[in-house]
Amino acid sequence: MVSLIIGHKGTGKTKHLIDEVNAAREASNGNVICVEKGNKLTYDVKSSVRLVSADEYGIKGYDSYYGFLAGMCAGDSDITDILADGTLKIGGEIGPDLVVFFQKIAALSDSTDTKFVFTLSADEADLPAEIFEVAQKL
Repeated sequence: MVSLIIGHKGTGKTKHLIDEVNAAREASNGNVICVEKGNKLTYDVKSSVRLVSADEYGIKGYDSYYGFLAGMCAGDSDITDILADGTLKIGGEIGPDLVVFFQKIAALSDSTDTKFVFTLSADEADLPAEIFEVAQKL
């Protein structure tokens, strides 16, 4: 399952994501991963959550981002949840590449039984409708 937290800057997306991360940690019998741009969530998520900075791994662009997430799933079959903040800052602009990214993530979610949650700094109306064929709004 792929879920999206959508809204403009300052609307509480990151706070909502932190709540989702901590709830996933409580409910999971496996590993929970939180991906962010930078290192701002260190004190907000439970210490048992694996916090990963995309900057440390040079992740830029949707292809690179997908490969990174798929590699995590391939390397650890115990991952139950991957939650990510700053999707557009890591991947790039809203457009066809974003749609393809979420289509690939949905397939990855199905094949690995991993739940994904992403924040998107945008109006829902500005997002391509195809995204909502593979992802749901939280």
